Amino acid sequence: MKLAIIGWGSVGRALGRLLKSKRREYPFRITGIHTLRHGTAADPEGLPWSRVEAAEFGPRAASIEAFLDAAGADCAVELTTLNPSTGEPAISHLRAAFARGMHAVTANKGPIAHAWAELSEEARRAGRGFRYESTVMDGAPVFNLWRHTMPAVKVLGFAGVLNSTTKIVIETMEQGGGFEEGLAAARAMGITEGDGAYDVEGWDSAAKTAALANVLLDARTTPQAVSVRGITRLTPERVREIARQGKTVRLVSRGRRSGTGASLRVRAEVLDRADLLAATPGTSNLILFETDLMGTFGTVSVNPGVEQTAYGVFSDLVSLL
Repeated sequence: MKLAIIGWGSVGRALGRLLKSKRREYPFRITGIHTLRHGTAADPEGLPWSRVEAAEFGPRAASIEAFLDAAGADCAVELTTLNPSTGEPAISHLRAAFARGMHAVTANKGPIAHAWAELSEEARRAGRGFRYESTVMDGAPVFNLWRHTMPAVKVLGFAGVLNSTTKIVIETMEQGGGFEEGLAAARAMGITEGDGAYDVEGWDSAAKTAALANVLLDARTTPQAVSVRGITRLTPERVREIARQGKTVRLVSRGRRSGTGASLRVRAEVLDRADLLAATPGTSNLILFETDLMGTFGTVSVNPGVEQTAYGVFSDLVSLL
């Protein structure tokens, strides 16, 4: 399967390493890479690994359409950064792929949060696959879990702690540091969005909440419809006072079916340390699903990194292959 990769940041490079390590078992071939900063490389016969690893690209293609045409790929892999306000330009990238009869995989939660139903219909009309496992919990199975293993089970609601940056900020303040110090620590770990405000103001979590609601609750919503309150009002003094009471703070995403579709919110919640939602420190994430047939169960991802995000993309590619 030939791949045209859009975006070559840390996830793209990790995916490249993974594809190289597994190329004997899984015959993927990168025929194009398109970036904002490094330019574009495209060869329908396949790019040499030495060129991919060295990021030896030429002038940037004039448009995403021109890039996809030059790459001649079977699947577009969309790895650009989040725009929580509109989901663009990632949505347009995916539409361009479907218009060319290509499969599409994305790790960008924006398109799933803003246009999942429309994109899924475009993929169906094109007779092509559309996958997005890495958009919510890195590579941990969330959407593929429901796609492959839960027949007849209906999701009634969910609750999750899905943003690592806010946890690093809160834990830094609990340990005597300041808000900005915690945010800087998260940036140094490479886990923040391109704009760290998206994390601490709650918009990264709102996009994940909308994405989950669109896919699992058929909510047809957007991040703007999520009731959002981030952690920016928290002070070190307040966080340490809460800690002395044996509690902590987590930015919690909640969604539930309602008579009008779905009730969705993101809040900084004070939780007992014994609460399951408080039990994942650092970059670990947790989501709990409330269902009609399976009760409540969940998925935990322990200290995921960029390699796990890349694996989620890889697992989507394998499912399409």
